[in-house]
Formats: sequence, C-alpha cells, structure tokens
Amino acid sequence: MLGPVCEAIHTHILSLTRAQFEIKYSPWFQWTAYPELFLEIFDAVESLNSPAISLSVMKLASCLERALGDVFLLLGKECPFLLRDLLASAELAQVFGHGVMDVLKVFIGSPCGLNLRNILWHGFASPQDIPPKYCSTMLLLTAGLGQLLKSYLHQTEVTLAHRPFVTLTNLEDVIVFPGVTYEVLSALEKAMMKSTFVLKIMLPYWEMAVTKFKLHRFADCTMLLLPQLEAGLRRVFAAVNKCPDRLLTAESTILYTTFDEILANHLNDGSINQLPPFLGEPAMEFLWDFLNYQEGPRIRDRLSHGEINLREFPREAASQLLTFSLVLLLRFTEEGSLSELKAEAVIQLLVSLAQGYRSRCHPAFQLQKQVLSCEESLRMWDVVPLPEEQRQEAARLEGNSEAYACNSLISKILCEFCRHMPGNTCAVDGLDGLPRERWPQLLRELCSTRIPTLFCPRLVLEVVVVLRGISSQCQRVSDQVIASLQLRHRQWVERRLRSRQRQNYLRMLNSVSLLSAVLHVTSLLLALEVASVHAVQGKSSQERHQYLRFLKSILQYTENLAAYTSPEKNKWKEAISLTHAVLLRICTFSEKKQMLMHLAKNSTNQVDTR
Repeated sequence: MLGPVCEAIHTHILSLTRAQFEIKYSPWFQWTAYPELFLEIFDAVESLNSPAISLSVMKLASCLERALGDVFLLLGKECPFLLRDLLASAELAQVFGHGVMDVLKVFIGSPCGLNLRNILWHGFASPQDIPPKYCSTMLLLTAGLGQLLKSYLHQTEVTLAHRPFVTLTNLEDVIVFPGVTYEVLSALEKAMMKSTFVLKIMLPYWEMAVTKFKLHRFADCTMLLLPQLEAGLRRVFAAVNKCPDRLLTAESTILYTTFDEILANHLNDGSINQLPPFLGEPAMEFLWDFLNYQEGPRIRDRLSHGEINLREFPREAASQLLTFSLVLLLRFTEEGSLSELKAEAVIQLLVSLAQGYRSRCHPAFQLQKQVLSCEESLRMWDVVPLPEEQRQEAARLEGNSEAYACNSLISKILCEFCRHMPGNTCAVDGLDGLPRERWPQLLRELCSTRIPTLFCPRLVLEVVVVLRGISSQCQRVSDQVIASLQLRHRQWVERRLRSRQRQNYLRMLNSVSLLSAVLHVTSLLLALEVASVHAVQGKSSQERHQYLRFLKSILQYTENLAAYTSPEKNKWKEAISLTHAVLLRICTFSEKKQMLMHLAKNSTNQVDTR
C-alpha cells in the first residue's frame, strides 16, 4: 500500500535541485546529530548509483536511531539497545504518534516489514535490491519527524539534548597491520576480482569501499566492508557446517544467520561450529576483538547504532579492517591464482601478521596490560624527590616490628613464586635478591605469555574478573601514593606542614618502601596466575570455591589499602597491619600448593632457588 506513496515521494525528491532541497528540508534535519548527512544522501539519490543508495540507507538508519534515542530520553531513563524496541516504545509514540511509529516500523523496524536496516547491515542485500524510492521516503520521513518534534518541544517547553558520540575503545591495542598503502589497495582490487569469498553481485560494494578509503571517507569504507565480511563468512559458515539452509535471506518467520551465530562456539542445536577451526584462531580473535568483546572497538555495533561521529572516524580502524579483508580474500583464491601477488614481500608480511594475531581485547590480555601499567606507576614512587633532612628524620623514627615481619614474609613468598617463573631462573636471597631493575623485564616476560582466549570457559573468566579487580585497586593505591608524596614534599619544602602532618608524612615515608614491595609482589602474583589461569578447570568444585575466596580476600585487602592510603585517611600504620595479615594469608595458601601456578603443568621451574 505504501508503494505508490514511495514512488510519489521519490518523483518529488528528483524534481528538486540541491539548493531547493536544502532550503525546503534542511531546517527539519537539525534535530539529528548529523544534519549535513542528509544533503549527501540527497546527492546519492540524485546519482541513482545503487551502492551509494544502499550506503545512504545504512547511514540514515543509524543516524535516525541515534536521534530517536535522544528523543526517547526526553521521557525515558534508559534508551533501548535494539532499534525494534526503541520504535515500539510508548515514549516515542507519545512524541510522534502511534501511526507515525507504525510507518517507521514498516521501513526499518520489523522483519515483517521491509527491514531495510537489518538486511543491509547484515549483508543480505545486493546494490540492486534496494529501490531508490525507499531512500527518498526515509529522507522525507526524517524531515517529517523533525516537524512533529518541533511542535512537541514547543508545547512541552523542553529542550532536546544530543548524547555525546563515543570513542572507539582500545583501538590502539588492535592496530597490528601497517598503514594501508597504494600497493595494498591495488592488491585488494585484484583479489576481489578473483576471490571466491566475494559474490559477483556484491562486487560494487567492495569497489566502492576501496574508493571511499582513497577519498579518506573512512567511516563509509568500514560501513561497506562490514556487511560484506558478514555475507562472505555466512557462506563459509554454511559450507563448513553443511547447512545450506542458513544462507536464507532475512525472512520474517525464520531466524537468519548473522555474525552472532557465525562467530559462536556452538550452533543452535548444540553442535560445535566448524567455522572457528576452519578459519583458525588468529582470524577468529581478530573478528572477536573488533566486533564482540566489550572492551574492544565493537565497531559494527557502534556504527550501526549511530554512536560514532562519522566525520571523525579513525583511519586506523578502516585500515585494519581493509588489510584483514585482503588477507581473507587471498585465502579464498584458487591455487595458482594471484601467485605473483601472494609472493610479494608486502603481502607476505601482512599474511604473517594476520597468522600471528592474538587477542588484545579479551579480559585476560587487558589484565596483563593492567599489570604492566601498574608496575610502570610503581616506578614513579622512586622519582619523587626526598631531601636529606627527610631521610634522616624518617630514619630516627622508631622501627616497626610488624614491618620487619612483612619483609621476611615478602622474601619467603618471592622465593616460592620464583620457582614457577617460565624460562630463566630468578634466584632470591632476601628482599635484595630481586633487584628493582629486574621487575620491569620480569613482568614483561610474564605478561607476554600467550593465553588461550577464544571461547573462554566461564570459570576462567570468573577468575580473571577478580584478578582484574585486584589490579585496579593496586593501580588506585599507586596513583594515590604518588599524589600524596608529591603534595607532602611540596608542602614540606614550603614549610606548610603542621607538626601532626609532619609526623604523618614521615610515617608515610617509612611505609612506602614496604608498600611498594607488596604491590610488586601482588603484581607478580597476578601475572603468574593469569598465565596459568586455565588450570582452574582442573580444580574440584570445593577447591575452586576456596581459591576464589583466597583471591577475594586479596581483593578486599587492596580495597582497604586504597581506602587507608587515600588523602582523606592517611592511615599508614593501619596499612602496614593490613599488609602483614594479607602476606600471612598468601604465604599460607602458597604452602598448600593450591595456586594456579602450582597446578599448571608447564610453568614450574625445576631449578631450586633457595
């Protein structure tokens, strides 16, 4: 029934010049966060270029979703994540009316309708599948929503606020390929013509993606690539799992296959997905890092939901995806095809980098990153200046027997931990047996341990979560101590400390050396345990419970230590008492050989370090 209406709207849009369209409709696009986008979409409609129209509908849908979410928040508290839930909300119906929302659902909100957003974003539609009239209609609908919203804002006397765009998370971690060069683009253009990964009907999308990259339209390039990667992988998924029925397009009554199922460990029937072993762990990890892990860029989600500023989309993100696509396409070329291209040093380097990829956004890798960051922070403690008069006065304070006991325990724990260092032996003879300058190298080596991360069991993730909590609190303590040392030193030099503050400052100076050693030991424990984290699966239910209780007691200690070392409390004596108690607990638990480092088969160092 809407078909003739769409035709009439399209005819009207084509009858306008760009200037006429801008004068007549631009004011009604201002309610979106990206009003200039709609002039670009008008140009695409006028061009009648099929890939450009498909891209325009994708961009319009994501921009509209973000803008509708802003409107929802005028009345609601938490914006729905899924577009279909947003369009079905009572809040938007109250602003725009039920009839208007029903029309929107026909175009972008339901598998029972045209479902334009999903069939494009999931790579089901070829360029010829999307009539330009639908793009024209979406343009006019968005302008109509702007008119209705203006009336609502005038009546209610409220102001629409746009949520800030998000920044891609941990993008620096996933940059493994060098920047895209002319050679890489040329190789991709050749590969897309020969690779069986690319359906010929979809080739215009690939060609446009390369063109957009050359024009520095990096968001456009990425938006074109993502659905094509999904479409290609869906075909591979259906082939290796012997389920050709999963190639069905987005039917209204049948669950269709998207990245969520393609990249999962199991199929819906519980059987093992054969795509991961076929693609290999490095390729799967790359896709999980970019698309799925909560601490990764989650590039498809954020682009499709309009959360990213398209004008400032990072070149690096498009570059990594483009290079990965090239490697994938080359893998699906026939034997002997493009042999000269594959032999080029530049291409071989890219293939080698892809084959050596390891997850950078999995919680276990992020823990290793946290440990190294904390160690770097701890080194700053020694940088804070300490005048001689402070050293002398601090040395005159009565020694703390509890602190001596802590030093003895630290030495004992270090001796035990060093038995489980992979590689070189690290001999320990008292606190001075492991020089400070060794810590950075030691932790770097431990944190470079490759941990299996794909489809991590829940038990492993549960341990990693607690370990990360401990690491976060250690970082917090370190940051607080550095800030306090700098502030008190400045106040000491300027003679602005009262007598009680001077005594507290000196107690802090007496404590920081011990606290530094304890935090180093804790960092070492975290690095050793995460390196052996999969050993938790070998524990019995009772042993796992005891182990998690032990870890949570360390977490409690670090939380209390963060409270005691805060500028508000400055309880340094109490911090030492806490430290003595936790060191006893670590020592006792370690003697029972129940840590993961004790259970891991390959981690034990056979050389006696006593």
